[in-house]
Amino acid sequence: MNKPLWQPSEKLKENSLLRDFCKFINFQSSFNFKEIWQWSIDNPNEFWSKFWDYSKIIGDKGSEIIKKDNVFNKTKFFPDSKLNYTENILKKKSDKLAINFLSEKGFEENITWNELYEKVCKFSSYLKKLNLQKGDRVAAYVPNKIETIICFLACAKNGIIWSSCSPDFGAQGVVDRFKQIEPKVFITCDYYYYNGKKINILDKVEKILKQIPSIKKVIAFNYNKQERESLKNSINFEETLKINLDEVFERFEFNHPIYILFSSGTTGKPKCITHGSGNVLIEHNKEFMLHCDIRENEKLFYYTTTGWMMWNWLVGGLATGSSIFLFDGSPVYPKIDVLLEYCQNKKINLFGVSAKYIDHLKNEKYDSKNLDLSSIKIITSTGSPLAEESFKYVYEKIKKDVHLASIAGGTDLVGCLVLGNLYSNVYMGEIQGQSLGIDVDVFTDKGKSVKDGEKGELVVKKPFPSMPIKFWDDGDGQKYHKAYFTQFKNIWHHGDFIERTKNNGFIMRGRSDATLNPGGVRIGTAEIYQQVEDIDFITEGLVIGQDYNDDVRVILFVTTKNNEELNDEKIKSIKSRIRKNCSPKHVPSIIIKVPEIPRTKSGKIVELAVRQVINGEKINNKEAIANPEALKFYENLPQLNS
Repeated sequence: MNKPLWQPSEKLKENSLLRDFCKFINFQSSFNFKEIWQWSIDNPNEFWSKFWDYSKIIGDKGSEIIKKDNVFNKTKFFPDSKLNYTENILKKKSDKLAINFLSEKGFEENITWNELYEKVCKFSSYLKKLNLQKGDRVAAYVPNKIETIICFLACAKNGIIWSSCSPDFGAQGVVDRFKQIEPKVFITCDYYYYNGKKINILDKVEKILKQIPSIKKVIAFNYNKQERESLKNSINFEETLKINLDEVFERFEFNHPIYILFSSGTTGKPKCITHGSGNVLIEHNKEFMLHCDIRENEKLFYYTTTGWMMWNWLVGGLATGSSIFLFDGSPVYPKIDVLLEYCQNKKINLFGVSAKYIDHLKNEKYDSKNLDLSSIKIITSTGSPLAEESFKYVYEKIKKDVHLASIAGGTDLVGCLVLGNLYSNVYMGEIQGQSLGIDVDVFTDKGKSVKDGEKGELVVKKPFPSMPIKFWDDGDGQKYHKAYFTQFKNIWHHGDFIERTKNNGFIMRGRSDATLNPGGVRIGTAEIYQQVEDIDFITEGLVIGQDYNDDVRVILFVTTKNNEELNDEKIKSIKSRIRKNCSPKHVPSIIIKVPEIPRTKSGKIVELAVRQVINGEKINNKEAIANPEALKFYENLPQLNS
């Protein structure tokens, strides 16, 4: 068994909220996470009911906890409960900081809990004046600012369904998403900054509005009130707040829709994944409190845009009474450690980033020794699997004594299936354990649980609160069923290829639809990335399977440091490392240097789109790709035609 990189002290475990919750439910355990998780899935009624009480959810819990149905996703949690999401988010009344915003340009804004409450209540009053009813949709094309959160919370307060896109999406990508849900109101901003450039949003708004006829009203806020630009035929956000507060918090059913998130959509039109308000509230409370050990007055910072589910997750952190921190701009501008410096200056307790960000710091050999990061108690990493060497790098060069939690779940559940906890050790390359109350397993293709050390499909065997309530415009539920239930009967199939470890942990091996099958052996792409991205002269890799001679051959594309050439010797060393640390089947048939790796807006590499280009298939939705022009290079590569 490999040595742990980090072990929670007995004192840390004893003082954790997880321990406190165990006492609350009279669960006798010797700090064994697997035992408490097992209890939580064996006793779902008691677990979810007691956690509602423990996290002090405001609302009427109702008499029934789980209303079972033979169809997995028709099982309802808290079917007769009533609550208001925003009432739970804004329960803290204080002149202390609720949200801090920092732009890469250097300017900051703050809002207190009392100011946030007032502005949310005013904007919700304005939405009522527009005659928006519960169930109507509001679409937002916005940067990650305080105004965005005010607008969202006001919508949720009124039972209006929110949906947001980050401003780096092109006009067509926005239309592909929002047109499907027919919003009545459109919220936007004048511009934003990225990598030192001021980027106008309003230019794209005109095109978007022409293609979405359902939009009747446009509201625009200013990125910086000192440098205003105006959008014609819109009302300025500040004007909407010149109205009386509406302090009525109507309570809705537990799974009343709160927001619509979109799948990345690289294989067709983005799916409109609709989530329920109580569903996300209880799940986020659980993840923050029991898994991340977050309590009142702490400080949470996740580097995200409004187009990634981690934005919704971060906002959920307000329900714990913690303040949240927003950074808008490039994560490495104006310098490589701008985010870490923000953590130092604001004394952040939870710092969340993508795995690719950590990989980038490691590749650049960045060392945080000149910063004081003593306040950070947990670093969470997601978006793609965190490589073994990146785990090691965090402990060696970022912070020695920190709970590093690699987490995985996704847009489908606005939360995690596997993540960290304060009872378990952190091992290199491993996610610590399952999410409490969620019956997570790993299946073979035949639907049997794998043993420790084996790989298979990530599944959930029983219904759980944060599964989507529906897909928008999917009357008969066929799209929903096809997305999760075609592989195994009445079992949630998540679409990740994953390995169970001897430490009760998990290693993500890549998306199931991107796994490779050379000679009929199933290989996860993450296994190859793990080796490749730790090679000095390589910055990033992308691996796909090419249909070839009635089989599949593995093709590896790499970008190199300082655009170094890839000679025969280097290719040989890459293959040798992969053969030695993985297997001969993992060794790529061909390795090609490329100028750029295509990725989605949230930074995930798009293996499927490249595979489609290589195999001569049509890509349905280039709008979902952040740098679609990068795909051009992969067309008709002579090396792949022989």
